[in-house]
Amino acid sequence: MSQPAPLDEFDPQEFPPTLREVMLRPRWIGMLLLCLVVAGIFATLLQWQLSRALAPDPVPEGATEEVRPIAEVVDPGDYLAGPLVGQRVEVSGTWDPDDFLIVSQRLNDGVEGFWITGRLEMEDGASLATAIGWAPDRDAADAAVAELSDATTAEPVELSGRLIADEGPTPAPGDDPYEMIRMSPAALLSQWGEIDGAVYRPFLTTTDPTGGIVDAGLDEIAAGAPAEDESVNWLNLFYAAEWAIFAAFSFYLWYRLAKDAWERELEELAGIDPDDLEE
Repeated sequence: MSQPAPLDEFDPQEFPPTLREVMLRPRWIGMLLLCLVVAGIFATLLQWQLSRALAPDPVPEGATEEVRPIAEVVDPGDYLAGPLVGQRVEVSGTWDPDDFLIVSQRLNDGVEGFWITGRLEMEDGASLATAIGWAPDRDAADAAVAELSDATTAEPVELSGRLIADEGPTPAPGDDPYEMIRMSPAALLSQWGEIDGAVYRPFLTTTDPTGGIVDAGLDEIAAGAPAEDESVNWLNLFYAAEWAIFAAFSFYLWYRLAKDAWERELEELAGIDPDDLEE
């Protein structure tokens, strides 16, 4: 009885390698391990985004209406957490007479006007951008700035209001390069005088249109309780889905490269030059 021929004596043209055999070669096993590492990184990022998309401990209903010390809500330099936007806080500090500035195009109960803002320096030296009150026109706003500047003393003032996230700076729409139409501590910082301490990223809309020092004819800024938000952050959920797609694509890329190598090998065994096919 004849013995079967060794495997290495089979004609590769008669028994070409299968895709599975190509994928099990050391080179492609190594590539698969690399894809597993990359996918693991993407999975970690996916989990991180999901942890922020699905709030595990949402703020209880009505919690933003409880007046809290600002130190319990946010630290200087930190971003204000989404569920805490609109949180009522109490603060104490002193005004800088040179840092009362005007922000235009501000609506108050549907009427466009101006916000008068100031820099409140806290006891720890940190600065808090504060929207003090609303004026219906530019002349009234300028007059309020002058009165607040003249009335400022070194005595500390106590204020309460709502913490709002930075609206982000935007270029001035008119000829005045210093005009501001967004309430942004970052933009205000560029026009404040020299300061030594840290700066809060969110800003305060105070319920006291006198700023605790003088009646400058300002109206209280209308800032009602924030609407109850969903516990799902859809933007973070979208980013999480992106990381899942990237992880899946890393495996598809490995499969596609291995299959291309397999198809190229079959063409070479058939005597076809793959480069000729590309031309």
